[in-house]
Amino acid sequence: MMDSLDGFAPLAGRYDGFIVDLWGVVHDGVSPYPGAADCLARLRDLGRRVILLSNAPRRVDVVREGLRAMGVADDLYDGVMTSGEYTRGLLSARTDPWFAGLGRRMLHLGAPKDYNLFEGLDLERVDSPADADFILNTGPDQDRGENDPAPYLSILAECAARGLKMVCANPDMEVIRGGQRLICAGLLASLYAQKGCAVRWIGKPYPEIYAPVLEMLGLPRGRVLAVGDALGTDMRGAKGAGVDGCWVLGGIHQEMIGDDMALARAEATSAGLAPVATVPTFRW
Repeated sequence: MMDSLDGFAPLAGRYDGFIVDLWGVVHDGVSPYPGAADCLARLRDLGRRVILLSNAPRRVDVVREGLRAMGVADDLYDGVMTSGEYTRGLLSARTDPWFAGLGRRMLHLGAPKDYNLFEGLDLERVDSPADADFILNTGPDQDRGENDPAPYLSILAECAARGLKMVCANPDMEVIRGGQRLICAGLLASLYAQKGCAVRWIGKPYPEIYAPVLEMLGLPRGRVLAVGDALGTDMRGAKGAGVDGCWVLGGIHQEMIGDDMALARAEATSAGLAPVATVPTFRW
């Protein structure tokens, strides 16, 4: 049975480690949610271990800098892992067979702010699908727009015609930044996959991203709780990783669910998921 809690405090004594989502839980892309930094501080005061896990298609150092700028200090958590950091590792090592066969000429779908993901790697960024060996998808860019996938359909069609493989460095479909709903890399990747093209998804809910996080925590899975706002990525990812989940309703699903617990239970059940609890926001 999914507990409906008003705050996070009752869960703090039931687990030793926490995998905490960023966007939709700690911040909205612009500023921290009220009470989120305090909640992290209280967990740290209790000696709990906290690893932040984000589908941000950027490197860990960049995410840390962004958190500091929002007032979320380094000492509020033990570590960070991002889908961008994990993707970079796969592109660099090339030990994974799927990545080993990609080639070196890369068409990047995404904004310049995501260049840090691949800077310094043995890759050549090209502008045309005709010149590319594969696609690195980190999401929309400001020139084509961040609200509608339509401006991306033509280049996706060109890539599909060439049979290019796509690396998706952020499986999120959408995000809310400062109250505005924006599309993410996952939506573009989903459209590409619908064309029958090969996509490698890196990040939540796919289990491989949890391996380094669980290693950083160093705890039995039964003592770990994943906290996130997205049912399809955070809660499904928790289930796939074999850890309990706490669903934060005040993020991406706020407009649809609000504080309707019957609807929240129905949505979770229909998705085949069973978070141990819900909270309105990540507050103590």
